[in-house]
Amino acid sequence: MLDFPVIDTDIVKIAPDFRAISILVDANDGVRGTMSRDVLGEACDFVRTGGPQWADAHLASWAEVYSRFGAKPNRTPCSAQALKKRVDKDGRLPSIGPLVDLYNAVSLRFAVPVGGENFDAYVGQPRLSIADGTEAFDTVANGEAIIEHPSKGEVIWRDDVGVTCRRWNWRQGTRTRLDSVGGRMWFILESLGTMPEEALEEAANMLVNGLRQLAPGCEVYRHLLTAQDTQAGPAAKVSILTDGGVFPSKAD
Repeated sequence: MLDFPVIDTDIVKIAPDFRAISILVDANDGVRGTMSRDVLGEACDFVRTGGPQWADAHLASWAEVYSRFGAKPNRTPCSAQALKKRVDKDGRLPSIGPLVDLYNAVSLRFAVPVGGENFDAYVGQPRLSIADGTEAFDTVANGEAIIEHPSKGEVIWRDDVGVTCRRWNWRQGTRTRLDSVGGRMWFILESLGTMPEEALEEAANMLVNGLRQLAPGCEVYRHLLTAQDTQAGPAAKVSILTDGGVFPSKAD
């Protein structure tokens, strides 16, 4: 169960202030629940009224990091920026399903990229690394499944088979995509130094609390990692959660 992500040493050169919370959830018992609130709608409303005060600075930091590894953030923004742009344009996001709605809501409310992955589809550990350009990336184009390859020097999440997310947190692949509650699920909340540490903790608490509503009785393993936690270091920071946090109030 404790196959936690590792970070390649070159990442610290691109984002020395990178800090993330990894959450691994075991929901194999089959018990399913429901959300008590419209968290996605509330998050969209929060963004429309200005969002968190650090949002612009944090998203600008992600754009700068993208530029450092050769990506064009205006064309391929980080996932949190992409969600915000859709809300700014349309006012709301369409509901996809309770699980995706939950982690999209966390991303919007806290201006932080959040990824959700089917951990049972992974081969080996998730790894944040620099692409050499030969790695396989499963995706869909014009309704058909295809294999793409990242650019050389691109920051990617990958496992032993290939790329699971391109351009750090821009686009997830199809092989490990997570769209419903069940099995082992892995989530990663990724921040930079312009996001307060306590806000990242609050975002993780919101996600864990929502997951406990959607999968009552699930086991949650959570740990902190930073750009300095290369290769073998982070396992000592594992914590097993017996209860989650609380949603921010509607007044937040």
